[in-house]
Amino acid sequence: MADLITVEDPDDPRLRDYTGLTDVELRRKREPAEGLFIAEGEKVIRRAKDTGYEMRSMLLSAKWVDVMRDVIDELPAPVYAVSPELAEQVTGYHVHRGALASMQRKPLPTAAELLQTAHRVVVMESVNDHTNIGAIFRSAAALGMDAVLLSPDCADPLYRRSVKVSMGAVFAVPYARMTDWHHGLAELRAAGFRLLALTPDQSAVPVDKAMDAVSGDDRVALMLGSEGDGLSSRWLRQADEAVCVPMSPDARALGVDSLNVVAAAAIACHDLMRGRS
Repeated sequence: MADLITVEDPDDPRLRDYTGLTDVELRRKREPAEGLFIAEGEKVIRRAKDTGYEMRSMLLSAKWVDVMRDVIDELPAPVYAVSPELAEQVTGYHVHRGALASMQRKPLPTAAELLQTAHRVVVMESVNDHTNIGAIFRSAAALGMDAVLLSPDCADPLYRRSVKVSMGAVFAVPYARMTDWHHGLAELRAAGFRLLALTPDQSAVPVDKAMDAVSGDDRVALMLGSEGDGLSSRWLRQADEAVCVPMSPDARALGVDSLNVVAAAAIACHDLMRGRS
């Protein structure tokens, strides 16, 4: 059973894991280095626990103690009960859901390990917006993708905002970081993957048509670029085929020439699942 500890000092060193959560640069450096991440809200905390992440501690507003009682009773990690005002002082924002947990990161698998058994993967290049990362993971989980690969400069899927937007889906989809962006796609091709580069260019092959020639046992990788710049020219050249989500004929007249990466990824992931056995 966890210890329930009432804390009234925002400078209490036991709350260090939760300090300055709105300082993105600080947390991006600190959390991976210290092997932690922050789960926010009851559902996300429970999903992190249920997928095997070890809890370091919880920070709860008093009214959330009863809601999380079963978790408190099950785990040995300390639980810090604080007022909403103190939680805001510590974290830097109003903690609407009243429950935060500091979780221990797991060692990431290598790309090679993930590719041994995967058949449908999402590969992200330079997607450095945490909201986009979380939303794409949620689509990947919902639409049956086997794994996600990230270029070295992609945002952290376990950053608080990514985890929150994904509703914990980042815990459900195995992922790895490429150690070598320059030759990363060669590893995918060597593992037998067909590389589809998603682009807003409407002259590209519609992604659903590209999947017509793909069987359920074939290996397919969907390559996604950043919201602004898209895929690099290097990755586009290395793709087997450029694919797009077809737009309405009236879209351009309305000033809409493409979908954002999150919406496009969701549609493309749905199309990738066609023919899965």
